[in-house]
Amino acid sequence: MAVVGWLRSAPFVGAEQHVAAFRQGLSDKGFIEGQNVTVEYRSAEGHHGRLASLATELVQRKVNAIFCDNIAALAAKEATASIPIVFAGGGDAVKEGLVASLNRPGGNVTGVNFFTGAIGTKRLALLHQIAPNATKIAVLLQPNTPQTDAERQELEAAAESTGQPLLVMQVNDVQEIESAITALVERGAGALLVGSGPFLYSNRNIIIELASRHALPSSYTARQAAEDGGLISYGTDLTDALRQGGNYVGRVLNGEKAADLPVMRSTKFELVINLKTAKALGLQISPDVLALADEVIE
Repeated sequence: MAVVGWLRSAPFVGAEQHVAAFRQGLSDKGFIEGQNVTVEYRSAEGHHGRLASLATELVQRKVNAIFCDNIAALAAKEATASIPIVFAGGGDAVKEGLVASLNRPGGNVTGVNFFTGAIGTKRLALLHQIAPNATKIAVLLQPNTPQTDAERQELEAAAESTGQPLLVMQVNDVQEIESAITALVERGAGALLVGSGPFLYSNRNIIIELASRHALPSSYTARQAAEDGGLISYGTDLTDALRQGGNYVGRVLNGEKAADLPVMRSTKFELVINLKTAKALGLQISPDVLALADEVIE
């Protein structure tokens, strides 16, 4: 039976839809977990220092392939140059050193790239349109990742060009989230933009509850956040990206080489607006903004 290691930098709790999508992608290529493939799940639970040892553990387990997010992929690449690695994540895979190029990855790494960190300007503009009375916008980011660094630079450049004050705070532990949002509100934040990355995605429901408690209009990259009660989401379809990642793992298990599989790029972005949440916040969404939405939750 083939064995796949799934190395994740953030918890699997909160990512159940991603797990289901990955399994669907495997199934599309003929691999059913528990029947002809075993998946070994490993999570650093947000502590990136653990990734190296977890990656080494999977290599010693002699897995046939490793699936991971961009952050975990860097540790996996350090641990092995022979076991195929498939990633699904935001950021720039070339700049981060995962692949030589998107069309010709080379080496043992390929995957699915969704550029969630590169849409900060659009997300900031949308949040300002929806919550024009917010004089200060809070930004919650996961620290110490190439994706987050690029995202912060884009957001700060966009804010500077429009004169929009930003209050940026980084969180890397679930216990820090509540105190961070409370501190941002005390500093005058009138809206919240939640950054990209697996840690913030896994903890989206905690953030959504706190945003509701403090009456903060909030923006997210994943549509699941808007479905779970966040005000708006704008980003690529992460569930489809994880399905495509599972598909690539299946192709590798069927004998294709990672070096020959070009990195897939998610280029479709979708805007989801939760009108129920808008009503609870006392917000009137303009018809112009509603017309831009791919989905409106009522």
